[in-house]
Amino acid sequence: MKYFGQDILTVADQLSEAYAEVFGVPPWEDREPEATRVEFRERLEKDALRPGFRAVLALSDTGEVDGFATGWITQAPFRADRAYPKVTRRLGADRVNQLLVGALEIDELGVRARARGGGLGQRLLSALTATAPDGRAWLLTWNQAHDAVAFYRRIGWQELEPVPGDETDVVVFLSTSVRRPTFT
Repeated sequence: MKYFGQDILTVADQLSEAYAEVFGVPPWEDREPEATRVEFRERLEKDALRPGFRAVLALSDTGEVDGFATGWITQAPFRADRAYPKVTRRLGADRVNQLLVGALEIDELGVRARARGGGLGQRLLSALTATAPDGRAWLLTWNQAHDAVAFYRRIGWQELEPVPGDETDVVVFLSTSVRRPTFT
């Protein structure tokens, strides 16, 4: 199911539960599940107001969220909160402005353990990036999220090299092509 803007808030509680489950295990196991759920729910309310916000959810037969992808259009000036300063340090301001501003920023991608192994993550990402402006999309992940880094490499996302001497604990990927979704 696709959601745009504040429409996502109609399923915010279910999405927050799925988020807490996905990001409550290694390498993020130091997070307390209830606090993670509440923090994500609060962040989602703000993120839904961002220009170009969109989300794609995959639901189980019982209506529970099995997987999700969220994103929005990266605006100028490039933000200076959350992990954004690490992205700027890693890539340099010129590359950030050239490659990331105006592109679809994938903020979250998650698949519950029970739904993994069947390509759902790739289908969610494809469905979300199918609406990317001029086919341009990017995302970042933590360098200690080894499965996530391997997943993005495996599906063909391009890892951007850091500015020499400015490596950080985030890895930035660009979509190399817009893949059409195989589900609605």
